[in-house]
Amino acid sequence: MPDPVRFTLIGGSTALIEFSGVRFLTDPTFDPAGAEFRSGSYVLERTSDPSGSPESVLPVDAVLLSHDHHFDNLDESGRHFLMRADRVLTTKAGAERLGGNAIGLAPWESCSIATPGGAQVAVTATPARHGPAGGDRGPVIGFVLTDSITGENTTYVSGDTVWYEGIAEVAARFRIHYAVLFMGAARVEAVGPHHLTLTAAEGVEIARALPGAPIIPLHFEGWRHFSEGREAIERAFRSAGLEERLFWGEAGVRLDLPMP
Repeated sequence: MPDPVRFTLIGGSTALIEFSGVRFLTDPTFDPAGAEFRSGSYVLERTSDPSGSPESVLPVDAVLLSHDHHFDNLDESGRHFLMRADRVLTTKAGAERLGGNAIGLAPWESCSIATPGGAQVAVTATPARHGPAGGDRGPVIGFVLTDSITGENTTYVSGDTVWYEGIAEVAARFRIHYAVLFMGAARVEAVGPHHLTLTAAEGVEIARALPGAPIIPLHFEGWRHFSEGREAIERAFRSAGLEERLFWGEAGVRLDLPMP
């Protein structure tokens, strides 16, 4: 029987995912509450502290960095952390900017990471659209993790995206057992009224496209520009009769996800 997938919420876009003995960290953000970051004509403000320090998540075999050009996905402390991981998997453009241990992946490209038992975890980059059609704030990628031996526990990490045909294609290509969804319906007034990450209603659409998969919301709290929080997500899933599919990380506490 494969090991369970373990999820530890650090805060914001950052979580530790333990998969087949390999330790993955999503978009690292470790700066404290009150940190502000100016990007063009708008300011992003962190509103809550992370639950752990960079030292608390080490060792990290790979950072799953959906994109490097927004501070709520890679803040100053997170940027310093990157060289402490064995490798950083990110967009082609991000890898060119970061250099060092960064590896760039285009959508549907894969790389392999050895497990402690000598097997391989395949990491496949998936498409993402960070905003409305014609207003993509990308490039961004998501990730699918697959155990090459068992084929079980296949885990999808959406990155910053909205629901669109690229996400539907992920559901068509893979049998997803777990889905970590970047939600919160992020909105930044300076770039218009459109949401830039998944709404609660879009999370429901993904849940319907991935029958039976537990849904683990991420990146819906901790920053001022989120327009929907836990209550809105719970309400949407309850209305759809899918509330039992939601699994919430508790900051700093390791969660063993239910076996598929």
